[in-house]
Amino acid sequence: MFDIIIYNARVFHKGTFISNAGIGLENGKITCIDSSDVICNLDAAEKINLCGEILAPGYIDLHIHGLLNYLVDNGKDDLEKISANLPRFGTTSFLPTIIPHPLEEEVSFLHSVAQANTPGAEYLGFFIEGPFLAKTGAIHPDALVDKTPERVLRISKSLNPYKVVFAISPEIPNLKAVMEKMNQPIFITHTQAGVQDSQKAVALGANHATHFYDVFHLPEEKDPGVRPCGAVEVILQNPDVSVDFVLDGEHVAPIAVKLALACKPLDKVCLITDSNVGAGLPPGKYQGFGGEEVEFSYPGSPARGTENSRSPGGLYGSGLTMDRAVKNVIKFGVGTAEAAITMASTSPAKVLGVYGRKGDIAAGFDADFLHLDSELNVKRSWVGGKLKFDTL
Repeated sequence: MFDIIIYNARVFHKGTFISNAGIGLENGKITCIDSSDVICNLDAAEKINLCGEILAPGYIDLHIHGLLNYLVDNGKDDLEKISANLPRFGTTSFLPTIIPHPLEEEVSFLHSVAQANTPGAEYLGFFIEGPFLAKTGAIHPDALVDKTPERVLRISKSLNPYKVVFAISPEIPNLKAVMEKMNQPIFITHTQAGVQDSQKAVALGANHATHFYDVFHLPEEKDPGVRPCGAVEVILQNPDVSVDFVLDGEHVAPIAVKLALACKPLDKVCLITDSNVGAGLPPGKYQGFGGEEVEFSYPGSPARGTENSRSPGGLYGSGLTMDRAVKNVIKFGVGTAEAAITMASTSPAKVLGVYGRKGDIAAGFDADFLHLDSELNVKRSWVGGKLKFDTL
């Protein structure tokens, strides 16, 4: 007997929708997918009729700082609140993102967040956005210190047993020694690197670019009128390097996402939020990561520094949630619903090497999935077969 059977659904499976289909769940796993006629004849403790609406894999956010006035950098309690609330926005697993903490506090902070419980969305590891960066962006320049192999090892040990994903800029000194201590994937970002340094980073194992186009500066123009090539061109021309975008309409023009999709297979292009504290809240001013005051001018807008910040008007992450990012794919004419779901789920699962467990509705996968209506609004969310959000 199945724990749950869900039927009469448009089931997302390997990049497309299967109409009038259903799934069976046992012990937190999807164990079968078939037509509704077949599924309905099976025994189950609970049967759920989706009435022709969408059953999609849960979204995976590779880069998120916070939401609803909670921040990963505030510590374990806030991280648990973020986990608990993410399923309402369709996110069922994620990489909590950490910016550099003072060296004397770093180990104890990291050890503490690694002990966090998981009341909602699952932690697939932690993303360390710094200190191995050349350009600061929203990160305070004083935080980008001690770019050493020893710090890589110290951070990794402090977050054990979780996967640790590091961000690097290809032009930093001692790149080879630092990257040799990192496990894949390794994310490129915050850079003004030229072609040679960028190719070196890719050869050493950097295989993904996060918040692509944002803080990817054009290298210095040395021959007037000749546009220099750098990290952006190296990443776009290499089909093995994946990318992600903050698709809020301001961080990056939708045409750049279309360009990436023209250069790369769909499963190499991802959506992220890079969300700050105001995501999911009404427009207004909030105390964001790095202690900077930020303002959100409309739901889903970028976070921008206020007059009380280090960079008034500058970008400090976004107010996106993954459900809104998915809908923006269609709103901005970037792709179809199938493409949007792929970019929010299948593609990030492949970046993290967890496809086969996450990122699709298929037998053997974790029972992380969403009930969506025809407008891609999240109506219900399950994580590991357990209902975590319900509007019905």
